[in-house]
Order: sequence, then structure tokens, then C-alpha cells
Amino acid sequence: MELRVPPKLRSKLIEALGKAGDHETGGILMGECLAPNCFRITDLSISSKGSFAHFVRSVLHTLAPLRRFFDRTGHQYRRFNYLGEWHSHPSFLPEPSGPDVQSMLEIVQDPGVGANFAILLIVRLQDRRMIEGTATAFLPEGTHFRTELLWEDDTQS
Repeated sequence: MELRVPPKLRSKLIEALGKAGDHETGGILMGECLAPNCFRITDLSISSKGSFAHFVRSVLHTLAPLRRFFDRTGHQYRRFNYLGEWHSHPSFLPEPSGPDVQSMLEIVQDPGVGANFAILLIVRLQDRRMIEGTATAFLPEGTHFRTELLWEDDTQS
């Protein structure tokens, strides 16, 4: 699986990480299916920051951005849809923690969500302008695996 991040959303993440400082922040990922198992993030939400080592996903903060996204993309769910979640690990490696894995499995195993998969993007700033991160895909049967994370440059978007 491949997850692409266009330059304008990389910049949006860098700005959010800078504002959050040493506190975690996050939100949801919305995107476009470019090909089987190839997705580009086309929008993301930014929720209020969490604590030094914890970010809590707010269901209330996900509904309005998703509705606007679906309206903007003409409710073409096969092409444009919820991709997953993102949050920062400003003081730790950008790897899923035990609670991160549990939260993502709860999302993909929730029949009300109806997701075939969900991606967790974990990011952090290096030197206040460089971003590093990992993307992990979670499946309803309880498995998860690292996906390829591609930071697109201006010529690819």
C-alpha cells in the first residue's frame, strides 16, 4: 500500500506541528484512491493539541470535516473517502504505540465505521521545518503493516 502526501498538506502538517510544540496534535485523513492500494491525502483535519505524550481522537471533530469533504467531492465514495487518522509524536519516534494500535483496530473493527482499512500517519518535526513520519495500515481482521509513505514534491501534485 502507498500513501502520498502533496506539498500543500505537508506544509499544513508542518504548521500544525509547529503550533503544537511539544504537545501531540492530530486529526483525520481524507483522500483519493489513485489506483489499487495507492492513495493521496487530499485533505486533513487538525484537532486541538493533546498533552506531552497523548492525543485523544474526538469523534465530534471528525464529522464536520468529513461531511464537507464528501460534499466537495460529490459523494464519490469509491474514489474519495476517509483514509484514517494522523497525529504527532513530537518527543518520540514516529511509530505507533500500543494505545495507537488499539485505537486504530477499534476503528477498523467498528461496523458503524465500515472501513476496509484505515491508515495511521504519525509525524514529527525535525529542525522546525523538516517532517518525518511513518504510515501504518490497519485491517479489520486485526493485522497491521507499514505502508510506503511518499512526500510528493511540487512537480508531482
